[in-house]
Amino acid sequence: MSLDTALFTFDDRYARELTGLYEPWQAAPAPAPALLALNRGLAAELGIDPDALASPEGVAVLVGNTVVEGSRPIALAYAGHQFGNYSPRLGDGRALLLGELVDADGRRRDLHLKGSGRTRFSRGGDGKAAVGPMLREYVIGEAMHALGIPTTRALAVVATGERVERETMLPGAVLARVASSHLRVGSFQYAAATGGVELLRRLTDHAIARHHPPAAEADNPALELYRFVVDAQARLVAQWMHVGFIHGVMNTDNTTISGETIDYGPCAFMDAVDLGTVFSSIDHGGRYAYGNQPAILQWNLARLAEALLPVIDTDGERAVAAASEVLRTFVDRYMDAWREILRRKLGVGSTVDEAFLDEVPGRLAEAGVDHTLFFRRLSSAVRGDEGPVRNLFVDVTAFDRWAEAWRTFLPADPAARATAADDMDRVNPLYVPRNHKVEEALEAATSGDLAPFHALVAVVSQPFDERPGLEAHAVPAPTDGAPYRTFCGT
Repeated sequence: MSLDTALFTFDDRYARELTGLYEPWQAAPAPAPALLALNRGLAAELGIDPDALASPEGVAVLVGNTVVEGSRPIALAYAGHQFGNYSPRLGDGRALLLGELVDADGRRRDLHLKGSGRTRFSRGGDGKAAVGPMLREYVIGEAMHALGIPTTRALAVVATGERVERETMLPGAVLARVASSHLRVGSFQYAAATGGVELLRRLTDHAIARHHPPAAEADNPALELYRFVVDAQARLVAQWMHVGFIHGVMNTDNTTISGETIDYGPCAFMDAVDLGTVFSSIDHGGRYAYGNQPAILQWNLARLAEALLPVIDTDGERAVAAASEVLRTFVDRYMDAWREILRRKLGVGSTVDEAFLDEVPGRLAEAGVDHTLFFRRLSSAVRGDEGPVRNLFVDVTAFDRWAEAWRTFLPADPAARATAADDMDRVNPLYVPRNHKVEEALEAATSGDLAPFHALVAVVSQPFDERPGLEAHAVPAPTDGAPYRTFCGT
């Protein structure tokens, strides 16, 4: 059996249907590809033999050196608002879509390379990627997946055998990424600006078939697609907020139509609760701070509405009115999702006061407690031991006042309380990718030691299961007063 038929059965539906939204391209040759990390579980989901994928022939495909039958590598075109400023032509400046695969469950998935060299969309960069940022995307994607948050995932990271120039010379790598699609808000912005209604309609029909087929039967398919995206993104950002995740670069070209998290550049997880937390070194004004994320998502969705107006209605005023009505539902959709998750995290029922729920972020921020540990240790309080969570507070009376009200919403029956505590441990993670642990793993990997990286992936892939010997992964780093900073890696 040949490599082509043994490993991949690619389709090129995007390339066939969306001429005008890509450029055919080939990856830059990697002189000495070597597999650094292979996601065997994801490979199995895709119906691919992991051992064959790890072979030299499989690695050659994953790094872009070999193009197999059915694959049609293309660099995707899109526009985007970056930190609020519109760029009419962005696109895959260092990435290629190899094609689409149908996984073991019949779902269509993109296989996409990142760090595969310059394309026509490159804007002065080298198109390459370093080992550290590509492994960061792998570990954060697996953590998000294990937390139940929609996300792109890394199939593999392959060293290229060359060095890339950043502040220093670093070992290069290519990430092979899997996603439900790589359609973005910026894809629609580009189509609307360059191809007019015809291209925009083709893109809309493609997105409907890919992500929301029932919309095709609606009275207004484009509006129904927009409603789907608003709902998916509202639920996604609610999930981000509840694990303390900060994306860091929420540009419209990083906002997906599928509702998956994409592009883990300067992302990080918050330790102490602070609504103003910013990690990205380029977010000087705090536009994408932790507490701003829901509002930014709504802003991005407004830009999607603007792009979709010509296919929502030929009458501009009617199109604006219809899209605005859907966009106004974002806040309620977000708050409904956010409150639903918070009820489960707190172990309380649907009768809990909304005002009580809505005050939680402010109270935690005022106390400055660790986000992950606060919620995880609440289950001990439900079981009768409030010490672990109470000790997180400098002012323990603040916890006592809050807990007095919280207890009134807990089940009264002891057995029901025990069940509630167990349920809380299934939604409140003990392990998230703590920033210092991520940095330790990436620094070691850059120096050639992959053991800490693989250990970290194993930890965050089971975030709810307490395991002996992992205590260091369950606490924040000792603070030295220096703010933690992340970088895009380009």
